[in-house]
This record gives sequence, structure tokens and C-alpha cells, in this order.
Amino acid sequence: MNNLTTWINKRGLGSVAILALLLLVAFPLIFDIFRLNLIGKYLTYGFVALGLVMVWGYGGILSLGQGVFFGLGGYAMAMFLKLEASDPITTKIQSTPGIPDFMDWNQLTALPLWWKPFEHLPFALIAVVAVPTLLAFIISYAMFKRRVGGVYFAIITQAVALILTVLIIGQQGYTGGVNGMTDLKTLLGWDTRTDSAKYILYYLCTFLLLGSVLLCLWIQKSKLGTLLLAMRDKEDRVRFSGYDVASFKVFVFCLAAALSGIGGALFTLQVGFMSPSFVGIVPSIEMVIYAAVGGRMSLVGAVYGTLLVNFGKSYFSESFPDLWLFLMAGLFIGVTMAFPEGLAGVVEQKVKPWLRSRLAARKATATPPAGAMPATLRPLRADKTADPLPEGVGSQRA
Repeated sequence: MNNLTTWINKRGLGSVAILALLLLVAFPLIFDIFRLNLIGKYLTYGFVALGLVMVWGYGGILSLGQGVFFGLGGYAMAMFLKLEASDPITTKIQSTPGIPDFMDWNQLTALPLWWKPFEHLPFALIAVVAVPTLLAFIISYAMFKRRVGGVYFAIITQAVALILTVLIIGQQGYTGGVNGMTDLKTLLGWDTRTDSAKYILYYLCTFLLLGSVLLCLWIQKSKLGTLLLAMRDKEDRVRFSGYDVASFKVFVFCLAAALSGIGGALFTLQVGFMSPSFVGIVPSIEMVIYAAVGGRMSLVGAVYGTLLVNFGKSYFSESFPDLWLFLMAGLFIGVTMAFPEGLAGVVEQKVKPWLRSRLAARKATATPPAGAMPATLRPLRADKTADPLPEGVGSQRA
């Protein structure tokens, strides 16, 4: 048992196990289906937060455009769902049956060629990961090979988010415009709006999120994770040691994009729509806040930070509709000023040392002094009582 505990602690799996129990057991027992579905939506943002821990916390690359990859993954899934919902029978009242409604409204008479592959679910699932990763590779390869980084890279990612938002809104006939793609109800004929479907999607999202945490944790514990940390702190030293720093940066940025794309696809499945409001600069900055509040060096902390910020956002908007933006800003400023290392920093610097001291004090209290002899080992007299110990032996108690 001790060996198992040591192995779990050595690999940092204890916090992952607690998170798994919380998400898989506690939340489904505590919350009703409405709140559980809301938590499932929050967890889709957790994929973005995990990617930011890898790319920002470990790689030292601040990206302010992760909403781009979240949106691309969501749109890839939404395109398949929209085509399934636009069969000729359902859309028979349109001028051109068999195409999405927004295309008919914009006087398109045929499905665009680049939409046709999304009629097949396997292609859509591949596109959920491949499209964000491909765009991330193009951006990062062009920038990192020219040693563009720091604040300049952050500004470039913001520009990409703005450009994609304008493009999606401007091409209304192909993307649904500002309204996005709505009325997404079924997946291969399976109604995703039922309570049972919501439970299944919640558990699917949770298992994929925990799997992503384990994948990122494995990367962090490997030689690659060590190189990412070294690259973040002493990039020139790593480069002079013979490593291709740009390739490592490209890899971790593409990894973060792929995770964001998976989160976007799960968001579309659970919510039933996708719009450009999840692609722009504002949602991208909010996603950075998730990682900052949870702790940009902690994978599990990033998930908790995502849940906390989104719970606060929902609570404040419900209870204080006129002030909730100010309250959210105050929450973020207060947390980052009081706990610059996020929630994970509080646990590592305050909670764990306190627990260790309490356990050590309890252990010291329970352990007898070195010179004491248990009463059961003392010689018995004829009257069955133990002989008194010599003076000074065992007279002190902890």
C-alpha cells in the first residue's frame, strides 16, 4: 500500500484522482441535470485551460487567441450536425431543400464543395483536431522560425482571432454569420437534448478531459517537459546545447490548439450551437484568465480555475445582472493580486505545509518517548500489577 501511495505521489496522480472523484461521483450526485449540463459546458473550456498550461506555463508562450482553435473545433462539429439537420424532408419549405437554412436565406442554390466532406462523421471528427492544429502549425512555424515571441506573438494571436471573427461574420452565406450555426439537435439520429443524452455527454467530456490531463502530465514528466521548462527560462542556453527551440514551440502550440479544438466540439454537442462570439479576442482573454486563476503551472488547478471563474460568471450574472462584469473583474484582480500563483499556488504554499505540520504534530503526540517502556512489557508482581519503573524512565509524556 505504501509503495502504491509513493508511486501515485511521485507521478502527481493524487490530485487527478481527487478531481476524477469530484467530477464523476460528487457532481452527478449533488447537482440536477440542468446544473450538471452547465458544468459540462464549463469543462469544455477546461481543454483550453490545459492547453494554456502547456503552452504558457511550461512553454513560456502567451497566446491570446486560443478562442480561434476552440471555435474551429466547434464549427467543424457544427457543420456535420447542421448538415444532418438539413435533410430534404426537414427543409422542404425552403427554396432549395437539402441545404442549411442560412444558405437558403442568402440565396445559395447548392451546397458549397468544401462543405460536402462534413456530411460524414469520421471526417468531421478528424477535422475537429486537424483544422485547429494545421492553422496553429502555420502560425507558429512562421513566427517561431523567425524567433518572434513574447508580446509580439501575443498580439499576433489576437490579430488572428479578430481576423477570423470578421471572416465568419462577413461570410454569412457559408458560416451563418453573426448568429452562427443553431438548431443542432441530433447526432446520427440520436437526440442530444434528452436528459439521458446530457448525462452521456457530460461523462464523455469528463473522461476526455481527464485523459487530456494524464497526457499532459506524462509530457510534463518526460524529457520533453524538462526541455520546455528549460526553454522557457533559458531559451538561448537550450539553443546553444543543440536543440531546435522553434520545433519544440511549434509542437506545444499545436498541442494546445488540438486540445482547444476538442473542447470546442464537445461544447457544440452539449450546447447545440456555435457562433463567432466564442472565437474573438474577448473569449480568448477569458480563457487565459481560467489558467491564471487556477495556476498556470498546474493542470488540475487550471480545471478548478475554469470551474470557479465560470461558476462566478453564472452566479453574478443571475444575481447581479447590472454589476456582474465589475464583480468578475474584481474577482480576477483580487485572486491574481493575492495569489499570483493561482489556486494551485495556495494549495502548494499554504494548505499542504499546514497539513504536513498537523500530521507531524499528531504523529509526535501518538509516539511515546524513546526511553518509555509499554506497561505490557513490565514484569508483573504477585498481585498482577506492573512493577514501577525506575526513577526518570518513562516519566515524561509527549
